Amino acid sequence: MSVDITLYGIVDPQIANGRSMADMARAAVEGGATLIQLRAKAETTREMVREARAIRSALHGTNVPLLINDRVDVALASGADGVHLGADDMKLVDARRLLGPRAIIGATLKHAGELPELASAKIDYACIGGVFPTAHKDNADAPLGLDGLSSLRQAAARVLGALPIGAIAGITAANAGSVIAAGADGVAVIGALFGGDDIAAAARDLRLSVETALSQRVVESG
Repeated sequence: MSVDITLYGIVDPQIANGRSMADMARAAVEGGATLIQLRAKAETTREMVREARAIRSALHGTNVPLLINDRVDVALASGADGVHLGADDMKLVDARRLLGPRAIIGATLKHAGELPELASAKIDYACIGGVFPTAHKDNADAPLGLDGLSSLRQAAARVLGALPIGAIAGITAANAGSVIAAGADGVAVIGALFGGDDIAAAARDLRLSVETALSQRVVESG
């Protein structure tokens, strides 16, 4: 199905600092987030399902989907709209079989060697990363940087066609434009979106940066 990855907010208990993640997700959407993911690697399954249901309820009526990081079982139990999976998670084809054709399934893309599997699976988007250093996830690989992002994005276009490709890690309103210029169709953000007190304002700033760069890209390509 079609999915808008313009501003992809990833909410995590580690950045919530006791705040309601449902409220955080709603604030992000009110500011312009187009997709929300719950990532909660340290929580129990029951806790994740409870949080996912609360976020899903908070997003009711917004038409913004909720995805679950890694956990197909949590997505099924909570009624979420889909999942985001990495190379060490359930195989994409198995996730599609379990979740059905209407679910949104996204995948992490770290290197060109992963492209054949992504091409063979019926996924809805991919996210390239990490682009920049980040404190919000342990990445064994060095950051790709803008040149690495651009190179991998071009390789993805050759194999995956028009599939939406986002970028993740260390992205802020200040550098989001450069990420889009390097070929990303949207940005996935944690700290720059949820780290401060005014989440809606942060979302507005990020969305403006992304949309301005996307518009400029259209002008340059035209």
